[in-house]
Amino acid sequence: MKAIGLAARSATFMTGAAIAGAFLLSTAHAADSRAAPPGLNHLPWFIVPGSLRTTTYDGVSDDLLTAGLGKTGLQGAAPAIANPASPTAAELRRLAIWSNYRALVDMSTNGGYGRLWGPNVDLDGNDTLGEGKVPGTEYLAYADNRNGRQNVTLMVQVPARFDPNNPCIVTATSSGSRGVYGAISAAGEWGLKRGCAVAYNDKGTGNGAQELMTGTVTLMDGRLATAAAAGRDSLFTVDAGAADIARYDAKFPYRYAFKHAHSQQNPEQDWGRDTLDAVQFAYWVLNHQFGHNAGGRHHRVRYEPGTITTIAASVSNGGGASLEAAEQDTRGWITAVVVGEPQVNVRMPRSAQVLEGGQPIEQAGKPLADYVTFANLLQPCAALAQAATGAPYLTALPLARTTAIRQARCASLAAAGYVAGGDWQAQADDALAKLHAAGYEADSDLLQAAMWDSQAVPAVAVTYANAYTRSSVLDNLCGFSFGTTNAASGAAGVPPAVPPMPTVFGLGNGVPPTNGINLVYNDGANGAADHRFATPDGSFAGAVCMRRLWAEHDPRMMASVRAIRVEADLHGKPAILVQGRSDALVPINHASRAYLAANSAREGSRSQVSLYEVMNGQHFDAFLPFPGFDTRFIPVHYYYLQALDLMWHHLKDGAALPPSQVIRAVPRGGTPGAAPALTAANLPAIAPAPGGNAIAVGAGVVNVPH
Repeated sequence: MKAIGLAARSATFMTGAAIAGAFLLSTAHAADSRAAPPGLNHLPWFIVPGSLRTTTYDGVSDDLLTAGLGKTGLQGAAPAIANPASPTAAELRRLAIWSNYRALVDMSTNGGYGRLWGPNVDLDGNDTLGEGKVPGTEYLAYADNRNGRQNVTLMVQVPARFDPNNPCIVTATSSGSRGVYGAISAAGEWGLKRGCAVAYNDKGTGNGAQELMTGTVTLMDGRLATAAAAGRDSLFTVDAGAADIARYDAKFPYRYAFKHAHSQQNPEQDWGRDTLDAVQFAYWVLNHQFGHNAGGRHHRVRYEPGTITTIAASVSNGGGASLEAAEQDTRGWITAVVVGEPQVNVRMPRSAQVLEGGQPIEQAGKPLADYVTFANLLQPCAALAQAATGAPYLTALPLARTTAIRQARCASLAAAGYVAGGDWQAQADDALAKLHAAGYEADSDLLQAAMWDSQAVPAVAVTYANAYTRSSVLDNLCGFSFGTTNAASGAAGVPPAVPPMPTVFGLGNGVPPTNGINLVYNDGANGAADHRFATPDGSFAGAVCMRRLWAEHDPRMMASVRAIRVEADLHGKPAILVQGRSDALVPINHASRAYLAANSAREGSRSQVSLYEVMNGQHFDAFLPFPGFDTRFIPVHYYYLQALDLMWHHLKDGAALPPSQVIRAVPRGGTPGAAPALTAANLPAIAPAPGGNAIAVGAGVVNVPH
């Protein structure tokens, strides 16, 4: 791979000799660590030879946090690309930072951006940092297990203000299926402001995409190449022969494969290891940058494992990866954990139990494969329930068309025996009741429509079903594929209006719909089409197929889910979980509450885990500017930042962590789409003594107040 080409004023690179020397040391160390010179800083064995590149940013023309856009540019329109057909690596990086930053936080000023969080807001919550650009050095490399197929992207950012005498690391494992910058606003920004090195990784998912028609793939820096030319430098290449791909393309043109769904490796089983690898890579970087020179290219080890304050931090499945890494950590790489809305699959002990207001939640602690396939089946119908009346919608479809799809889904569910009721209203009410029984909070009723209409749940269901069954893109699992569609009719197999591959690294999220690539149901009544329109009931048969993979114990799926289960044993490490009670993508009963209960059962008195459960908080802060979200829901990100601050003061000053509690945040109200500005009155602080809002935890039993 070639080094990223950037303007000389903002970038410098490791020399070829320095990189080669580092890799020679690495190779020697991997071959026989006993023969390596003692006390020297060896590049970790898992770093792919030839993949390392280093870039220094001046904090003016370009920087670590905002790619030179600053606070204002991040809030503005997408940065321009000189030649849209062939963006440079620097342009793709800037686009990726812009899109990933916005993906996880509310970017509206009334919602809090630039006032309560953002590059310009200092750690005391004040607007003192101007445009918030952060100078420093960025290290990028692939990690692999030597088979040439994993290519997990690792990145370490070291801010110029890093204090080598008081070192710290914050992890920022990507959320969702995003690329390596996927948690830059969630954890990266906070870490850089603290002067910490930030250790990122893309969990072996990222925006690894392949256009089957042309064989075009993405590289680590987002540029494109043919699969043949890229070879082992490809972020992801389909594991199939050219003839098989050609036959598939002839039948299903304009289709795409994505790494998370189609790598056939169940990448989730390695997310904890990937996060630990990122921390180990950060240690190497800091020893390389601040260790004493031992002559020539050699540096001595200044920081041994466990000598750097390290917080494993991220959100969603990046948060789950952080918890998994802390559980797997046996060398003291990780000091503490702070995660938001963690998507984590807990192996629940028999003694673990979740209660709300003293009443047991019977289905707590179910894995994602179970609850997301169930939700994908029932949500379109449940959205019509009386309790969901007035729900905010994200769909661009006319309401009449949306209602018709939902009513048809209700009818199909009833005919198949999944719900009861003589008409669509009764069927919808029953569908919602069944979601409640499956562990979904009533607080999330108003979000059932949005989760399906935004395609968040269908996309997750299809992506993870493919990953867990280790299916190839050529399998069209349950009749689904990823492809471009006609905007008006939804028909698939059509040329894209704008070619998606040139900017998929910058604008993509790793799952459809992404950058013009949609979720396609191939078995539609009139041929392949956008899954919402392929059949009158929204591709019901495909949803049933995916549900049966779990319900009928497909052995591939069962094995993969067993491999990703966590024990909830953090070996006494302090940890904070932050999650909104209204989360309708990752229900809190299957995530944070379940983890807290299992941790209490397994660690007992050693446990240092706190859960801060936020009322009126949901999974997607990026939805908050939309009408109806702005009036009803508050930003969980605000409390996630507070949790990071609390953990920092606990580690550095010995301050006690507040106990588990419910935070009764207050919606902004007002007119949908024009809610008043978010203020402190909406955001009560995490309390040192929560009184009646305390969550009782003991002997594996968690009791959450109403």
